[in-house]
Amino acid sequence: MAVTLYHYYEKALGPFRNLSDLPAAEAEEVLAALRQNKKAMAAHRPDGYLHRRRELEQLARALFIAKGGKPVRTAPHYMVIGECEWLKSWYAEGEAVHIPVSNFDTDTLSFSYGDLFPTFSPKVQDGREYRGKVYTYSEIVTLIQKYGLPQVWNKDGVYGPERYIEVQVWDEGPLEILINHV
Repeated sequence: MAVTLYHYYEKALGPFRNLSDLPAAEAEEVLAALRQNKKAMAAHRPDGYLHRRRELEQLARALFIAKGGKPVRTAPHYMVIGECEWLKSWYAEGEAVHIPVSNFDTDTLSFSYGDLFPTFSPKVQDGREYRGKVYTYSEIVTLIQKYGLPQVWNKDGVYGPERYIEVQVWDEGPLEILINHV
């Protein structure tokens, strides 16, 4: 199974700009500025978003380590498995980079079947087996074989909150050329 990872971003800003890399106060300022632009998806983030995001990132990291994962970063960069036009629509001028998973050490990649927020939300209680879990590469491949890609079977979000498979990238080594390009 050839797997390609995608990262969507605002063209003017460049790829892999990460709020979690900023001190909390600075991240809140950036988010406040994004909220000024009503067109951007990030403009609709609720109060408390950054705090919850950091909690979920640390939970995902701990669960990944417990499975033998070897994160280098304390907070992940985000990608998804496969193309997802819905994510591109989040941006005024959406762009994407795509990288074969073979460019990464899979021991530095964790996966959630859907975004971390609904995956770990106490409000999403539908009993699906992938709720509340983080997966290794081999585990997510098995889950994809069982269920397919959410962006295919749930393109419009009518069957639940999962619209893509999120990849938490815990090592920016393979991304450095893209990060430093802009």
